[in-house]
Amino acid sequence: MTYPLADYTTLRVGGPARRLIVAHDEQTLMSTVADCDQRGEPVLLIGGGSNLVVGDAGFDGTVVLVRTRGVFSDEDSCGGAWVTAAAGEPWDEFVDQAVRSDWSGVEALSGIPGLVGATPIQNVGAYGQQVADVIARVRTWDRVDGVQRTLAAAECGYGYRTSRFREELSRYVILDVTMQLRLSATSMPLAYDDLVRHLGVEMGDRRPLADVRDAVLAVRGTKGMVLNDSDFDTWSTGSFFTNPILTDAKADELLPSQAPRFPAGDGMVKTSAAWLIEHAGFNRGYGTQRAAISSKHTLALTNRGGASADDVVSLAREIRSGVHDRFGILIEPEPILVNCSL
Repeated sequence: MTYPLADYTTLRVGGPARRLIVAHDEQTLMSTVADCDQRGEPVLLIGGGSNLVVGDAGFDGTVVLVRTRGVFSDEDSCGGAWVTAAAGEPWDEFVDQAVRSDWSGVEALSGIPGLVGATPIQNVGAYGQQVADVIARVRTWDRVDGVQRTLAAAECGYGYRTSRFREELSRYVILDVTMQLRLSATSMPLAYDDLVRHLGVEMGDRRPLADVRDAVLAVRGTKGMVLNDSDFDTWSTGSFFTNPILTDAKADELLPSQAPRFPAGDGMVKTSAAWLIEHAGFNRGYGTQRAAISSKHTLALTNRGGASADDVVSLAREIRSGVHDRFGILIEPEPILVNCSL
C-alpha cells in the first residue's frame, strides 16, 4: 500500500510514501524515528505540510505525521505566561487560544497554517512578529545522540526564516515548544504597514488582541494566505521565496534605486522578493492552467487544480532564473524541498 503525500500538503502535490505512521504521542514519534534511523531507512516528518514541496516520485521511506496535542500554561504577574505547546498542535488554534487567554506576543501570527512544532524551524514570522521573539526553549529528540535535548532560545540559531533546526534538518525532532508571552489584553506594538492601515492606527500603537487577530486574518485573506478549499490561490506553501538579504555594497551594485530597501543590521540590507519578481516580468497570475503565481500575492506559487510537483518547481525555476538574469540576485526558496530541487 502507498500513501499519496499530496493529501498531506497545502500545495496538494507530491508522490507516494512507502510507509506512513501517525504519531499521536511522543513515544510513538520518538520510537518510530529511532527505529528508522537504526535500520537506515529514510524518514520524513510532516506536520501541517504548509511549508513542504514533495517531488512527484514521492518518498521511498517512512513518513511520520506529527499529531501530538496539548497546551500547558503557568502564569504569574512577573514572568507573564509560560506556555508549552506540543509539536502537533495546530498553530492558528494555538494563537486563537493565546488571544482568548490574554497572552500577548503571537497575535500578529494569526492565520498561518501548519503546526506549532514547525514554527521554530522556519522562525515563522509575519506582520511585524516572529516566533524567535517569544520562544524560551524547544524540547527535541536528538537523532544523532539518541536522547531528549532541550535547547534554550539562545542555542536555536534563529535568523531570518531559519534556525539551527533548519540548518540541521535531519538531526532534531521537535517535541514541544515553550513560549514566554506577556499577560495583557492588548497587543505588542504594531509594526507592519498593512496592519496599521487596516486598523486605522499609528505605527507602534497597541490594540486589543482580538482586534489585531481579526485584522490579520482579514489582511491575509485578501492575499490568499488563509486556507480555503475552494480558492486555488490558497493552494500554496505561502511565500515560496524569501526576501534577499544583501550587503550594503551588493545592494548598491545590484539593486535599482527604486527597489525597496530595509535595514537588516550589521551592514546588511533586505529587499523585496515580490518586487524583484514583478520587475523581472512575472506578474500575478503568471504561469499555466495548472501552476501559476497567485492572483492575490506575487510570492505564492499555486496549484490551480491538477498540478504536479514538477509543474510548480518548473515555474519556480523559471522565476528564479528570470530574477537572476535581470538583477543578478538569486532568490532562495522558503519551503523545504523533498526529492525535487531548483
